[in-house]
Amino acid sequence: MTETDTLIILSTIIILLVVSIMFTIYTFFLKKKSELLYSQQVKEASFESAIANAQIEIKEHTLNYIGQELHDDVGQKLSVARMMTNIILSKSEGKQKENFMEINLLLGECIQDIRNLSKTFITESILHFGLMDSLKKEINRITKLKLINAQLTINKPEIEIDPKHGLILFRIIQETINNVLKHSGAKNLDINISDNEENLCIFIKDNGRGFLEDESKQGSGLKNVVSRAKLINADYQLKTAIGEGTSVTINYHK
Repeated sequence: MTETDTLIILSTIIILLVVSIMFTIYTFFLKKKSELLYSQQVKEASFESAIANAQIEIKEHTLNYIGQELHDDVGQKLSVARMMTNIILSKSEGKQKENFMEINLLLGECIQDIRNLSKTFITESILHFGLMDSLKKEINRITKLKLINAQLTINKPEIEIDPKHGLILFRIIQETINNVLKHSGAKNLDINISDNEENLCIFIKDNGRGFLEDESKQGSGLKNVVSRAKLINADYQLKTAIGEGTSVTINYHK
């Protein structure tokens, strides 16, 4: 082997070593970059989750406060007013007595409605009754008030679900119903709940005026609902068109 051949072999070995070292360094930095990006994504997701949780806690605290005030303050005042009408009613006669009887009955209905409404706001009440019973109470309430013709269909008599996740699902459905009542102009509202071992599917459909889907993306209400859904591993999809009503599908993955 000549000296030239030896030099060529040595040069080739050195080049291969340099390439190998560079490849190792490149792979190392690529791995570190991937780990850094993943770590950043985890931190961002954790931060978004913390913000969403904080927003939910604030809203739940506010709803609890409103529910308690309705029950303890407004409800008590109406109860006192009813007691006073009872006293007047016992001393009244004829047409005046009939008028006070109507007032008394109306006050009784208002007291019961406020109690029912306060229960839909107070977290402990929903956790106690569960998702399905709370939904039935909510549908009965809006039906009784003749706000809309609402129908609730459930494929099982009992549905097992984490109580805290059930609370979040209830708030999502409640927000969706409130949007229908406020904006859709619908006369009919159908809520269909289907449960199996892997998924709980909630389908909400109204026959209202509908709107452009791009408009829904601009509101903070939908963003809050989507954030709530993500926290419990649920998908929230909204479909609508002008003149064709609106449908919402919520898929909760157990």
